[in-house]
Amino acid sequence: MPAGLVISAPASGVGKTTLTLALARAWRHRGLNVQCFKSGPDYIDPAFHAAATGRASVNVDSWAMDRGTIAHLVSRGTDADIALAEGSMGLFDGVAARGVCGTGATADIAEMLGWPVLLVIDPSGQAQTAAAIAAGLRDYRPGVRLAGVVLNRVASPRHEDLVRRALNDAGIAVFGALPRHAEISLPKRHLGLVQAEEQAEIGKLIDEAARFVAEHVDLDAVLRAAAAWSPQAAASGLNVAPPGQRIALARDAAFSFVYPHMLEAWRAAGAEIVPFSPLADETPNASADVCWLPGGYPELHAGRIASNVRFRGGLRAFAETRPVHGECGGYMVLGAGLTDADGVRHEMTGLLGLETSFAKRRMHLGYRLAALAAPMPGYRASARLRGHEFHYSTILAQPDTPLAVVHDATGAVIAETGSQRGHVSGTFFHLIAEDR
Repeated sequence: MPAGLVISAPASGVGKTTLTLALARAWRHRGLNVQCFKSGPDYIDPAFHAAATGRASVNVDSWAMDRGTIAHLVSRGTDADIALAEGSMGLFDGVAARGVCGTGATADIAEMLGWPVLLVIDPSGQAQTAAAIAAGLRDYRPGVRLAGVVLNRVASPRHEDLVRRALNDAGIAVFGALPRHAEISLPKRHLGLVQAEEQAEIGKLIDEAARFVAEHVDLDAVLRAAAAWSPQAAASGLNVAPPGQRIALARDAAFSFVYPHMLEAWRAAGAEIVPFSPLADETPNASADVCWLPGGYPELHAGRIASNVRFRGGLRAFAETRPVHGECGGYMVLGAGLTDADGVRHEMTGLLGLETSFAKRRMHLGYRLAALAAPMPGYRASARLRGHEFHYSTILAQPDTPLAVVHDATGAVIAETGSQRGHVSGTFFHLIAEDR
């Protein structure tokens, strides 16, 4: 029977991802099968999980997914020795309004699965107060059980002793303390970590993190603290429809933000995915019946995309007879132009009239519930879709027919409606599931 554990923290930036990767790789070195999950709408961390474990990781999200979908996704851990669910933000951080079966908080997943929480605490600038924070998290919500704590970025042995004593007095187990070790920090950029596929040395970095954590954390005690777990039978599968039977999927450093469960759902429904690289000036496969451009970092490659005449012309020809859909960065590339951070405008494919700018930065972040006003690949008009938006671009123009009425998690209508023209559609949100 596998064991399950949730890795969380009081806030973002404390070291959850690094500890998750290190534990996964350290246990893998011991011959254990490790299955990772990511709580919340993060499309970068699952690739790091896969690099650490050799097994695909998927997102589980209490705001966008129903319990049956979450159970279906988590059931992939049945044959693992240990399942790790990495949280997002702080343990109880979610949106104000409840979604399908929760607010998107990591605590929802911990309570739903019955897995105890391993807290990563960074006591920088404090000592005994770290114990008060951990105790508060332990006692805040009935049904969420604390396994213990790993301290990160401890300044000195004296500092560690002060924090350990306070945690011991509070009845909270300390599984280890990590001194500051900048060499294992993962590179970041404006949307989070630099993607795993962009880091040639990611394997060595994870190995070093595993070695470092194994020296300072009691791996056996952490494993014993995980909950024995018997996966529940899933009443339903994934609420995701494939956009077509044969899908041309843009896939390279500029187009990489795809939730793993989306691709899994497409394949499970019998669809075939045919990847192509816009950055390599490739065109959608001629035999495909739909083209999908996911998000990513097109702003970092805008000049190259603009100069790839073969890609742009091939996509335009494809769109004359077949559906094309873009999400976030993919939507921007379907537009008329993209202005980069230096204020230089680059001509995009022109299939939509959207104009976006990174010179005028504005953060757009949050869950989205969209009621389609027109059909898009895989979904009829009036379908309700749940997704998540995260980018730093400003909309300069969005002149085409709105694709949807889009609300944020509070129910407020937002301006990022998406667009539709002919066979082409685009959204700023990344689709997670249909609302049923």
